[in-house]
Amino acid sequence: MKLIRSTAIISFFTLMSRILGLVRDILTANFLGASVINDALITATKLPNLFRRMFAEGAFNAAFIPLYAKRIENEGDDQAAQFAGEALSALLFLVALIVVGFQITMPWTLNLIGGGLDKIAAAGESSVYELAVVYARITMPYLLMMSLGALLSGMLNTHNRFAMAAFVPVLYNIVAISILYLATRGEMPLEKLALYLSIGMTASGFLQLAALIYALRRAGIRLPLYRPRLTPAVKRLWILGVPGMLSAGITHINIMVSHSISTLQEGAPSWLYYSDRLYQLPLGIIGIAMGVALLPALSRRLRAGDDAGAMSSMNRALEITAYLTLPATVALAVMPEFLIGGLFERGRFGPEDTNQTAQALHMFAYGLPAFVLLKVLTPAFFARENTKTPMIYAAISAVLNLCLGALMFFTLGFFGLALATTIAGWTNVVLLSRALFSNGHLKLDKRLKLRLPRIIAAALVMGVVTWFLARWAQPMLSGHIVTDYLLLLLVCALGLLSYIIFSFIFRAFGMADFRYAFRRTSE
Repeated sequence: MKLIRSTAIISFFTLMSRILGLVRDILTANFLGASVINDALITATKLPNLFRRMFAEGAFNAAFIPLYAKRIENEGDDQAAQFAGEALSALLFLVALIVVGFQITMPWTLNLIGGGLDKIAAAGESSVYELAVVYARITMPYLLMMSLGALLSGMLNTHNRFAMAAFVPVLYNIVAISILYLATRGEMPLEKLALYLSIGMTASGFLQLAALIYALRRAGIRLPLYRPRLTPAVKRLWILGVPGMLSAGITHINIMVSHSISTLQEGAPSWLYYSDRLYQLPLGIIGIAMGVALLPALSRRLRAGDDAGAMSSMNRALEITAYLTLPATVALAVMPEFLIGGLFERGRFGPEDTNQTAQALHMFAYGLPAFVLLKVLTPAFFARENTKTPMIYAAISAVLNLCLGALMFFTLGFFGLALATTIAGWTNVVLLSRALFSNGHLKLDKRLKLRLPRIIAAALVMGVVTWFLARWAQPMLSGHIVTDYLLLLLVCALGLLSYIIFSFIFRAFGMADFRYAFRRTSE
């Protein structure tokens, strides 16, 4: 089944990127902890990252890929190349305006996500907010590089060349880790380290774009460049793309809302960031990878009139997603303190930071299946060039998250923001699922109905095993990186082994499934 093989390629490089990203976060926690400087750096990177994720995972996966695939199918490579060139020119012009606009207005617009940062400076020093403004101005050009990269990645993915598009995020982590490694060789003021990390983020954007251009040329895929024009094709792209950008970026919009409120409490942005990064690991490996691979597959089958094949792809995507996501969900829910303490608690990241971050991670864990399902359900709309419906549901979810987040922050504490994000995510999933079922675009087949309860049972049993293992191992955490990581590896490996064993016992998955998944023939 090509869908699983494509997902495996994307997941492999995404896993590499996420592991290096985790190394980057561990080093950042060691040097910056949950300090106000880290709060400023996190706030500064939120704006370009929000738009990057919405463009890279939203507008062009939602609109560009189906339109580009249609031209390849119906009009040939030359017409498809012309459309891609027109789209690139329009995108370059639009995003450049956005970047310049933010650069000019940053001292005021950063209030949207960092209004709670301290604006009072000590004598002769910059305030936390002023530092965040400087860092944000440095990182904003990253948005331009990654938006153009999203289009190039969409072209490569449509031609079934997933490797380079999945690999390039690794470059950002390599640059950041290199900067943090240099910081270990001498005392460096925290403000200067955060400044270098901001510069490294933008520098990595140029490297990523260059790598994608190289991959495009090596594959022989043409991409001409024209002056920006609002051609009928570009107009259609933006009509589809703007709603798609909003709907596919709902998870990140909700996280942005949570971050904005969290700046009212010192340390809370950092606690939410570290918990968010940990649950983003399975979300990126499974959900985003599945969504990127699923959209071109659905688009091709629907263009060919293969509705049955499209329905089968959706069911297999849901089955694979459940099998991979549920054990990660249970593990994050039953041992958040053990995971956070073992990974981060050293240097400037203390026990109180572990406790607070674990509370947020526990709440985020229950939303992980929802966030992954969003990546699987939305392609069913996007492949049919329907981006309006997901946009409406995304707006409902965002408003709910804003209201609940503000209420829970002042009643439960900062971790109420994570709970609000989880509730909003599940609300979006329910709305999307109901629409797909009512339109006949999704019907659960017999195999999925049979296997889903078995997958749930295997994950729950694994959760019990993992809970006991974490309680046994947590007192042994010492802050020593080698022994702590060996304990983490041991507990996670035994938990995974138990899940595999019970999956076979409950017949949730079998060897025949794996052999079938990696055959060279498509489903």
